[in-house]
Amino acid sequence: MPRGGSMTMCKTQRADKSALGIRFLGAISILLFDIHSFAMFTPPLSNGLKPNIIVILTDDQGYADLGVYGSADLRTPNIDRMAKKGARIVNFYAQPSCGPSRAALLTGSYPILVGEPENKKNPNTILHEKELTIAEMLEKSGYITALIGKWHLAGDGEAPWDFVLPPAPPGRAGGKGPFNANLMPNGQGFSYFFGTPMHNGFTKDVDLSRFVVELMRNEEVVESPADIDRLTKTYTKEAVNFIRNNKNKPFFILLSHNMPHVPLAVSDAFRGKSPRGLYGDAIEEIDWSVGQVVSALKDLNLLKDTLVVFLSDNGPEVRAELGDDVGSAGELRGGKYSNWEGGVRVPAVFYWSGTIQPRTISEGIFSLMDIFPTAAALAGGNAPDSYGLNGVNILPALIGEDLGYRPRQSYFYYSLTSLQAVRMDNWKLVLPRAKNSPHLLWLGKYMDRVEKPMLFNLKLDASEQNDLATERPDLVAKMLLEVERGREEFGDYNRIGTASRFFDPGPKRPKTYFLTHRQP
Repeated sequence: MPRGGSMTMCKTQRADKSALGIRFLGAISILLFDIHSFAMFTPPLSNGLKPNIIVILTDDQGYADLGVYGSADLRTPNIDRMAKKGARIVNFYAQPSCGPSRAALLTGSYPILVGEPENKKNPNTILHEKELTIAEMLEKSGYITALIGKWHLAGDGEAPWDFVLPPAPPGRAGGKGPFNANLMPNGQGFSYFFGTPMHNGFTKDVDLSRFVVELMRNEEVVESPADIDRLTKTYTKEAVNFIRNNKNKPFFILLSHNMPHVPLAVSDAFRGKSPRGLYGDAIEEIDWSVGQVVSALKDLNLLKDTLVVFLSDNGPEVRAELGDDVGSAGELRGGKYSNWEGGVRVPAVFYWSGTIQPRTISEGIFSLMDIFPTAAALAGGNAPDSYGLNGVNILPALIGEDLGYRPRQSYFYYSLTSLQAVRMDNWKLVLPRAKNSPHLLWLGKYMDRVEKPMLFNLKLDASEQNDLATERPDLVAKMLLEVERGREEFGDYNRIGTASRFFDPGPKRPKTYFLTHRQP
């Protein structure tokens, strides 16, 4: 959202862009939310304020890596307790990799639509500074906002991906070093940032990583390299302090853990304590962290005033070179980078004492994109009526108004900008694809070759083993029509959707390495 402007001003500015021919919203079936869609939900709050919102996001945690989601060997009592006292979502979707998932959460949109600098599309998604984020919306609604943890929406900086960052003096990253300050959290609506600008690395062991990551407070580098063994504990302390310091005003915290992304790290208090190796240690420390946050809310009498959400950004890493220190998607097929269910279906727990009924379970189709409009409904945020959100306000499914609520009829699965599948109700149609398609970059090697459309009933076959395409040609034909609607509105690797957002002059999606020099 433009700095210093109201949400209404943002609407006007974007309308002006459309008048200039910048394609912003699709004409066909985009979900438009007028002011009534975000009428403020007002449960009885003891502090008389708008509800606090805390979103806890883990990195590469598998669907089955919580006790309440079926793990028999990981001890996650705090998150399990939240699920038992709140709501657990069965079908909650993220993107297959980190950056796109964060973009979906922050903008309420499919990442393929998100505007990026110079109108490019980057593998990890770089949020244009003119994109409207959930933090900006909540800030304009009177919230103090914090991003504590991993960001990874400003790219990998000016340095190449395998660059080893040298020790740096404080202040280097404030627009003087590899990261553009306008694209960092403080430039995207967060009044406070404490965390890392990107992920830890790609290797199993810290010592083998090709680069180190810095720890920052707002625009200042405070530790280089970051002590990743202590990151979970450090983030937890920061989050608890932020809650205590802002207990008398509505706050929004995105607590975005670096773990269990490789290289795995854990504090001494949890090292070697789980039966699942270093990965299990990291998960159990995250569970401890959740317990600390909830305890702080309880101590401050804020439990009934705060919605706490626990999510993962994608499925687990399952690369063979990582050995046994990997996550589990349970019966779901695939893992991170893939669009099989194991790569994109993630655990999702919503806890709000006194408002969400205990043991609520919902089986509709939910998404990271739903966090934005749901937060807007809670905060009374007046998102412009011309701003297209693909997310849906899911409060009816959470607070008992309509436990059978189905947020959407269809959901589109993307890998980077490539449309891979569509889900309609319990049916999923997987589209044909080659292995190692060049437009999928490194994700291509994680994709199975699919020669013709495959149809699965996810209600009966969550592991996607029984292809029913030949038995239901009528349904395949119907879903292929929905695929074409998605391509028209949202786009594909070789096609710009009518709802795509562009904020800069010049070509839309100019030739870049991401498109392997193919211009749509």
